[in-house]
Amino acid sequence: MKLTAFAFEIKDGVAHITLDQADRGNPLDRHFAEEINGLATECSINPDVRSVLIDAKGRFFSVGGDLNALAKDRAELAHFVSAVTADLHMAISRFARMNAPVVVAVHALAAGGAVALLAGADFVLAAPAAKFYAAFSAIGIISDSGGSYFLPRRMGSRRATQFLMLNETLTAQEAAECGLINRVIAPEALADEAWELASRLAQGPTLAFGELKNLLIASATETLESQLENEARAMARVTRTEDAWNAMQAVLAKQKATFKGR
Repeated sequence: MKLTAFAFEIKDGVAHITLDQADRGNPLDRHFAEEINGLATECSINPDVRSVLIDAKGRFFSVGGDLNALAKDRAELAHFVSAVTADLHMAISRFARMNAPVVVAVHALAAGGAVALLAGADFVLAAPAAKFYAAFSAIGIISDSGGSYFLPRRMGSRRATQFLMLNETLTAQEAAECGLINRVIAPEALADEAWELASRLAQGPTLAFGELKNLLIASATETLESQLENEARAMARVTRTEDAWNAMQAVLAKQKATFKGR
């Protein structure tokens, strides 16, 4: 796949995706949407991918949607938005539901759809200088990219409403305190700690992680009894894997379990 908006490599089970339009602020434009959809598909079907690490180059993590493109042609705006979100939303869905856990490292400002995108990740680490800007209501539109789904789950419904409607900007510390991100990391250590976390996850029980991710997504809408049944079915599937059986034997033998993603 030829990429213009990203750099991409797979190393030691980690798929490393880097937003790579630093000169433009890494905007969520048509090329971004098309390419991230392709990358999400690759990560979801490639057995060599055991975790995903997303970071960015440049002054910003991402300035969010490309306002120049949005404001270019009023007659075509709805069509343009529908086309871009078709790719972008498919990517977000696949990242959320794939077996591989997703880690995001945020070094600077993330705005609009980029905040929604990282809210959908499994882990988010941020440098102290990182900021998280809602952005949408400033131009009279609503959150896309899964923001209305993931932000209430990370921050709580009332806090997410405040963030979006009042068009707030959160510091890294405020984002950690409200649950949007996991931890604030010193800037010189951010890249290494994000890679260490992604590598640790890549050595874990990938298929079990995938089942857990989907159970967590379902838990907000399922009844207790249906969620219990979902857990039972997922447990039955996981116990058929080589990873689960071999790990049980290793623990019984007082050895460290190793996982192969099978």
